[in-house]
Amino acid sequence: MSSDDAVEVGALAINVTIPEHLRWTDTRRGEEFGLTTLTVRLLPDGSLAAKAYGRPTAGGRGAYVSFPVPDRPELAALVAAAADRAGQLWAAHRGLG
Repeated sequence: MSSDDAVEVGALAINVTIPEHLRWTDTRRGEEFGLTTLTVRLLPDGSLAAKAYGRPTAGGRGAYVSFPVPDRPELAALVAAAADRAGQLWAAHRGLG
């Protein structure tokens, strides 16, 4: 690929495990969910967007449902640290293996 060819990247997203001490619960349609992971997306303007995902706390095979990430400094720091780490990993890639 020549340096004149522009590569269009449609989306960058990473999955992040929420450390135990930062996890929380939320409710949807009367069912409580334990939030355990984040999906963080890099938006075209360079800002980040995040959603939390989890499963019902009562167990079972309930749906994997998304929730907004609460506005808490420690969660914002986790998202920023995850994006920084992902950037390092992407920059150090070794090509297709």
